[in-house]
Amino acid sequence: MSTHIDLHMHSKYSDDGEFTPAELVRQCKRAGVKIMSITDHDSARANAEARKEAQKLGIKYISGIEIDCTFLDINFHLLGYSIDDESPDFVELENKILTGERNASGKRLELTRKLGFNISESEINAISDITAGTGIWTGEIFAEILLGKSEYLDHQLLMPYRENGDRGDNPYVNFYWDFYVQGKPCYVKVDYPELKEAIEIIQANGGKAVFAHPGNNLKGRYQLFDEIVKTGIDGVEVFCSYHDKEAAKYFYEKAQQYDLIITCGSDYHGKTKPSVKLGETGCTLDKRELEKYLEF
Repeated sequence: MSTHIDLHMHSKYSDDGEFTPAELVRQCKRAGVKIMSITDHDSARANAEARKEAQKLGIKYISGIEIDCTFLDINFHLLGYSIDDESPDFVELENKILTGERNASGKRLELTRKLGFNISESEINAISDITAGTGIWTGEIFAEILLGKSEYLDHQLLMPYRENGDRGDNPYVNFYWDFYVQGKPCYVKVDYPELKEAIEIIQANGGKAVFAHPGNNLKGRYQLFDEIVKTGIDGVEVFCSYHDKEAAKYFYEKAQQYDLIITCGSDYHGKTKPSVKLGETGCTLDKRELEKYLEF
């Protein structure tokens, strides 16, 4: 139900996206999505192009962004909707985080090599036209390279990410989750804004701040959500590709308890998450019920 709304997807302006903003809009049209938002990581640059293409195709477009941020020293993602995407605040945010990501990338490469893998910088820069020349190297890019190397075809560390493996549904992003996030062997700290600061940036630019896929980032610590609400978020992404029915039910009830906006999004990236499809958000609300929450 409600597959016509998808408010969470990524273009090439995300370091793990595949398609141009206009291509994403055209894909949404083919998928039957009528209300959409591109929410690139720490970048608002996709919105102008996407908005123009969406207007041509009769799709309602909501400007968006997804900001990396921290709360109690834990990394989270915060979605921003109906932002002034031309604000210099988002340019400043993106440039600051890009600098941090560049500084962290070389360390990620060193740690990946310590796992026993041989990867050259030329291989990294050849894998993506977005990565080339930026110096930003992500766990997903390392996964794509390693899984494509014939010499590692039978490497035990990579077997779970191959076809029919336990982590083979979305191999690149699963490799990232397993090795490059907090607490994992290839994690490198990047200085992200505090959650409260990220909320203030979004709200100061006319937007609504929505906590992204809490069932994933709050796994095993759902009790933190009550504290997160106190920071001033406007909404919560109840329905997404990360949430099972139990997680969606939990955060739906929390949204009602705290009078929060409810959103849904697939978190579509393209090749990084091949099992995730546009419009497939797991939303169980009908069109009328969901749209009443979209106060954008």
